[in-house]
Amino acid sequence: MSVISTPPLRAFTLALIQLGNIGSNKLKNLQHAREMIVKAAQGKHSTKKPDIIVLPECFNSPYGHTHFPVYAEKIGYVPGKLYDVQQSPSESVQMLSSVAKEIRTWIIGGSIPEQDAESDNKFYNTCTVYNPDGDLVAIHRKVHLFDIDIPGKIKFKESETLTGGTTLNAFNTDFARIGLGICYDIRFPEMAMIAARQGCHMLIYPGAFNLTTGPLHWELLQRSRAVDNQVFVAMCSPARDLTAGYHAWGHSMVVDPMARVLKEAGEDEEIIYADIEPDALKDARAGIPVTVQRRFDVYTDVSRK
Repeated sequence: MSVISTPPLRAFTLALIQLGNIGSNKLKNLQHAREMIVKAAQGKHSTKKPDIIVLPECFNSPYGHTHFPVYAEKIGYVPGKLYDVQQSPSESVQMLSSVAKEIRTWIIGGSIPEQDAESDNKFYNTCTVYNPDGDLVAIHRKVHLFDIDIPGKIKFKESETLTGGTTLNAFNTDFARIGLGICYDIRFPEMAMIAARQGCHMLIYPGAFNLTTGPLHWELLQRSRAVDNQVFVAMCSPARDLTAGYHAWGHSMVVDPMARVLKEAGEDEEIIYADIEPDALKDARAGIPVTVQRRFDVYTDVSRK
């Protein structure tokens, strides 16, 4: 397995934007998201300017498998190659790059429907990441598609229009290594294990749980992934809109490596901030040293191919 470069974890501030007013007009959605990013960058009360700002899943369009092809944008990002944002066909990428450069802050751009650059028939649920220079430096295509059927509660099938991603993704900043997932990906612990064992200090999932799965598992899954891997975990949801076709749970959240909830939003549009402290991770791993007690002579290390 190749050696992965991991920066030392240092203190940083995270902002989650629980975005509301996501309607049918993409340009209005993008403008509103931009305004909220700028607002988040200003901090709140005694909170300093955040080092990284996160948007929710599907922030530029209504959420639903019938909407994905309609709102999809071509991106054409190739990992490891310099991406020319100015020539990008994606309006969302251009907006996020521009505002990241303007506010000089890392941005995890929630997710948008993406159309494959070389195929008219492949669509993905895709997260994009920007550094403070506005460079697109990473993407994550949702690996596990949300196909569920809970009788009498909810039935949803992303695979009717979406294709699942085929790679696991993380990126380095000057303050942490961060692993990426989208919503349903959090239900699959192998993804989180691999990210943590490859040096990620934090896992961030833009997500949109609903009113059935949200109260059951939203907090539980975040705390589980955090305590299993002794990492910070955050999920960023859209605000709840009962007039929309899909009702998001809200409750954007940040959890520490001991599974303590650091910050939690309500249901409406808001911005929450969390200070990420290296000592919380160090103390968790020192006090309960599972990271050095695993028995790979008995079971397989899923992070090794």
